[in-house]
Amino acid sequence: MSVSWGSLAAILGLAVPVAAALWEFVLAGRKRLGYRVQLDTTIRDSAASGPDTTVLQRMQWDGTNLRDPSVVLLRIENAGWRPLVAADYVAPANDPVGIRIAFPGRRVVGMTVTERSTQVPPTFFVPGAEGFETTGRVISLPKVILNRRAHYKVLAVLDREEGFSDPEFPEPEVSAGVVGGVRGGNIKKTAYYPFASRQVRRLLASLILVSATQSAFTLAGDDEAAPLDCTTGTLHLSGSTAFAPVLREAAKRYEETCPKAHIPLTATSFKGSVDGLGALAAAGADARLPDGRGLGSRLTFSDGPKSDGRPRLLPRPVALSLFTLVVHPDAGVEDLSLKQVRDIYAGTVTNWSQVRGNDVPIHLVSRNPGSGTRTTLEQQVLDGGGPPRVTTADCAGLDRDRPGRCEVGSTGTLLDTVAATPGALGHSEVGAAAAHDDVRQIRIDGYPATLEGADQGAYPYWQTEIAYTYGEPPADSIAAGFLRYLADEVGKDIIRAEGHRPCSELDKPLLCRPSTS
Repeated sequence: MSVSWGSLAAILGLAVPVAAALWEFVLAGRKRLGYRVQLDTTIRDSAASGPDTTVLQRMQWDGTNLRDPSVVLLRIENAGWRPLVAADYVAPANDPVGIRIAFPGRRVVGMTVTERSTQVPPTFFVPGAEGFETTGRVISLPKVILNRRAHYKVLAVLDREEGFSDPEFPEPEVSAGVVGGVRGGNIKKTAYYPFASRQVRRLLASLILVSATQSAFTLAGDDEAAPLDCTTGTLHLSGSTAFAPVLREAAKRYEETCPKAHIPLTATSFKGSVDGLGALAAAGADARLPDGRGLGSRLTFSDGPKSDGRPRLLPRPVALSLFTLVVHPDAGVEDLSLKQVRDIYAGTVTNWSQVRGNDVPIHLVSRNPGSGTRTTLEQQVLDGGGPPRVTTADCAGLDRDRPGRCEVGSTGTLLDTVAATPGALGHSEVGAAAAHDDVRQIRIDGYPATLEGADQGAYPYWQTEIAYTYGEPPADSIAAGFLRYLADEVGKDIIRAEGHRPCSELDKPLLCRPSTS
């Protein structure tokens, strides 16, 4: 039986991408932790070469001369195609250290993180952070969450150990591992490819050749079709302002992937969880849908579960969200006990000096009633209590010399108000707070706002982000398609990039709560 050139090209056209996918995602693209030594050089006093050639004075550290100083710059990176979370590191759960770097013949006199990807939280590298320390010749690094292609760089200043006489120092010894990683999961020294690895370049060249051959045997076809899971129509999103950055980015990416889908967003699309739930219930009632049919054109996202009385609103947990207290820098406070937080919101503590801060009146900036961020604060942190009465309807009218409270409508407005008001204290989603340079996040009982802290029951300010539909939307509707998109890898990457954790990564995805809850 003869095989036509067109058939052969079609077979190769299928085989080559399958081979490329197997290589990139199965053989080479699993979990992979890598590092590069980008700089390893000594800094010796060149005065020994003669008085006319002095370049550097003798290097000191904390006023002490270094015998034979050197500088090392290492890049730690996720070199695979899957994100790395704390549970992926090969280390006991109670050990905060994920990577150890040893320098034979040298001791560490200082280190810092000089660069990190934007989605790598800075809280991993603040002074006193668990797992981030130096001991003798070893640098310990924490179990940093690294999305695909994310990295950070560590700069170390070292000095020769007494008794080590070799003229050259051995290379740094980096030890770490990831569960289910490539070639046993051990951290690998990676190489930089400006475009792609050699194997991938060969496969791509073969694919281009096959595609050109197919084109020679195929007449011009229809326009390129959208992915099979794409849907058409218009989707209206509403609800949580804290989750709005995720939804805006996901909506933009979904429209790019599915050209016939339209998700219009305006400045008023996200006005709070309760407002969004009310709008969804009203839209469903206006549609007069019979029982068993759902609205396929609307989704509302809420920080936490709905209230009673809306039986046709159906929940789907999407992510575990972290929130944080934020403060104006002049308050002079970075850590509050849970009791101090409750005393402040109860109105018994009204000046930062009462909690060992600066002598500045406390101004509470709150979200409006119905905000999921505010409701979570009252339920999870204040033990059901609420803030004191509003003293001014306009936050610009707060008396700088007396304590007071005002309310705003969105997370962005709250952060801007706290940054502009000396002594102000507010509450926000963690990702938005971290991106705002003019406010400081407050630790609670010494614990920062981290997913690990919530998992261990140490950090109390978190909530489950829930997507609500009016009834069960049709499987081919744009609402159902967008929910599937958020649960897929691209959607989960967007959720992680904004500081949330996809429910599918938790022990009990349907509950979507920390392990200890």
